[in-house]
Amino acid sequence: MIRHLVHLRFRADVTQTQKNALYEELAGLSNHISGIVDFQHRKNVSVETPLVRDFLDMFWFDFADTATRDLYLEDSQHQAIGAKIVACLEGGADGVFVCDIAL
Repeated sequence: MIRHLVHLRFRADVTQTQKNALYEELAGLSNHISGIVDFQHRKNVSVETPLVRDFLDMFWFDFADTATRDLYLEDSQHQAIGAKIVACLEGGADGVFVCDIAL
């Protein structure tokens, strides 16, 4: 199983209601893409790494395998939601940190 973990640094003017709407759209991908095992999100997660020390929103998808993860990344619906999210981030695409973890 693969966990696709994403940390997001939203702009200060983005409300929790706006964030929740984006997360609901992401959750809908679980029905759209076969092989997504789980979707979760957390808000205001404390993160300390050499690159970032801040409170960020975080979400992850658990995928059955890397092929499913790749389908998700290439999916046009996912990319459209991703573009909406990037438009709400501090620094645009610089406000997102992604990693994949083998479970």
